[in-house]
Amino acid sequence: MSSGVFDKLINSLNKVAEKVNSIKYIIAIKNTFAALLPVIITGAFATLFSSVIFDAENGLAQISALSFLEKFKPISSTISYFTLNFLTIYAVFLLGIEVAKLNNIKGVFPGIIAVMSYLTVNPTFFKLIQEDGSSIIVQNVLAKQYTDTKGLFLGIIVSILSIELYHWLSKQDKLKIKLPESVPATVSNSFSSLIPTIFTVAIIATIGFAIEALTGMYAFDIIYSLVQKPLEGLIQGLPGVLTLMLIAQVFWVIGIHGMQMVKPIREPLLLSAIAVNTAAFEAGEEVPNIINMPFWDIYMTFGGSGATLGLLIAIFIVGKREDYRQIAKLSFVPGIFNINEPLIYGLPIMLNPILAIPFIITPLVTGTIGYFSTLFGFAGKAVVMVPWPVPPVLNAFIATAGSIGAVITQIVCILVSILIYIPFVKIADRSAREKMDSEAA
Repeated sequence: MSSGVFDKLINSLNKVAEKVNSIKYIIAIKNTFAALLPVIITGAFATLFSSVIFDAENGLAQISALSFLEKFKPISSTISYFTLNFLTIYAVFLLGIEVAKLNNIKGVFPGIIAVMSYLTVNPTFFKLIQEDGSSIIVQNVLAKQYTDTKGLFLGIIVSILSIELYHWLSKQDKLKIKLPESVPATVSNSFSSLIPTIFTVAIIATIGFAIEALTGMYAFDIIYSLVQKPLEGLIQGLPGVLTLMLIAQVFWVIGIHGMQMVKPIREPLLLSAIAVNTAAFEAGEEVPNIINMPFWDIYMTFGGSGATLGLLIAIFIVGKREDYRQIAKLSFVPGIFNINEPLIYGLPIMLNPILAIPFIITPLVTGTIGYFSTLFGFAGKAVVMVPWPVPPVLNAFIATAGSIGAVITQIVCILVSILIYIPFVKIADRSAREKMDSEAA
């Protein structure tokens, strides 16, 4: 490929990236899930404490001297339940605020509007199946599927739609209630938003009612069945997660933050997958999802995007270029905490035809190893959402609630990544020597 064609390709991809990242809904969704991370991590560690420390059968509480720890299990169980099983409500609230900010609407009230709107499109009853097979309708309740991660995609749609509607209605002068200037601003603002709020919630509720009346299905059932569940199935398959990683790596190579590009797709699906795993682990049920956010971090991005911990070690083992070795020394400590921008922009990896190849290939190979190791039961499935800067080995141990198989698998992945990077480090050395020789001649 000629340099002119290559430059045109890079410019085209840059324009695509700029357009995608400038879409306000993409910005709002990314900000929302970034803000949700502390909630997910809180619930995950509450589950870890509940099972590993406070549990009388499998935790430290089974030791007679520490049996008193079991009394604290209701605390951790409650925290786990009200974090992981209410993620959709929290996401709707935060997304409402984020969309409102981008429309220059201040305050947290739009978050409340979004939550009210979302709740109105869901049924307020639940069919309870009794032991004898008969069923009864329990009224005035909200089933868990509407508050946990199953409702995320509907929540995102309703949150965006309701705030855009509220924004448009708020700009209509005829709908504003104007009070005398002597009235305090807080009171005046409340009355100004009264009619737009009523109309917004009423319109969204009417849409929800119309969908159920026309189709016999609630909006939740339609969105979950047609959109969210197929996407979850796709990302839970190895080809799906490898494709997502491939896209991220290609963008990194051309100088665009790859993780930011895939984040709007990755975060709702992989964070919901780990939330489901954590809830199942807490309930003592079979953990369903192999691929989730910790899987991505443990097996595909150790050392940072491109699994560059392997590149760092490869440079220390075989690298002879003084510039590479100096950058590797400066990048090693950040790399231990999965921060690799010094490597990506320092070596550099971006627009580097030699290092770009292993940078793209390595996480695909290590992700495949991690997937099959987990599929065959050697490595435990991740059940705890671990912050991404937690160093390799430690993050594998914590995320899988102590699976030694997961730790061994991650170590194997690191060794494989070193082996993949070594030939390309040698090629880079030889390329630098040849360039120096030609310049000397």
